[in-house]
Amino acid sequence: MTAVLTAVTGLLVLSGARRGLNRVQVATETQTDRLSGARELAELDRLKAAGQMDEASWTAARAEAARRILAARRADVELKTGSRDGFWVLVGVGVAAALALVIYVVIGTPGYGDRAYSDRVAEWAAQPDSLSPDQAAAVLSEVVAKTPEDVQALSMLGAARFEAGDALGAASAFRKALSILPDNAQNWARLGESLVRASDNRIGPDAEAAFAQALKLDDNQLGAHFFMGDAALGRGDVAQAERHWNRILAALDPADPRRAELQKSLAEARAKAAR
Repeated sequence: MTAVLTAVTGLLVLSGARRGLNRVQVATETQTDRLSGARELAELDRLKAAGQMDEASWTAARAEAARRILAARRADVELKTGSRDGFWVLVGVGVAAALALVIYVVIGTPGYGDRAYSDRVAEWAAQPDSLSPDQAAAVLSEVVAKTPEDVQALSMLGAARFEAGDALGAASAFRKALSILPDNAQNWARLGESLVRASDNRIGPDAEAAFAQALKLDDNQLGAHFFMGDAALGRGDVAQAERHWNRILAALDPADPRRAELQKSLAEARAKAAR
């Protein structure tokens, strides 16, 4: 991996140097054009002064010469090469190689070489207590592939994907689990939350339907009550929001700071509705 990154970055450096040489050639040509155009303007002025060109002819010829000079200036690139340019290209390649190594150490997995992904997953499976959410999701995906009807494995896969930031993958896992065991209230609530996160925290109709099903199966799903209350507030239905959030307030410890947040939101909604 490091070798590939080094090769690519080295190629980019060398390509940049080559483009620099090409631009120098273009600059030389355009500088010559510009000098030639300046001489042409001077010659036109001399001819007009000698009475050999009338006003109209002089104006047209001078405009054309000026156009060529402006074109040469636009194409001119102020880039010069020196005797040490080859040295600086090598320095650039060296820096690129060092940067590639740093990137690999940060985002890669030094020591693993070209080991198969399945081997890494097998190693992760042997130490489940120290896995990151991404690694746990990879291990559980292997388990589900072997036992696709395992509702517990599917539920755990959904939870791992959710923690890893893969909201759509989490929703897919929860849906598969619910297709096998549809009366799992917690999975319905988890499905709804995954859909909310996948929609940039917007509670859409599909998420609201999932929360409603969760509460139909188990009215103690406090997470579902929260989102249903939040959706009700979004519609301006304060009474419905209070019904859902009062269930949460009744369950929270009196010292829990979330109580004050919920109560404040409800009070603001009431005040807005009373205007």
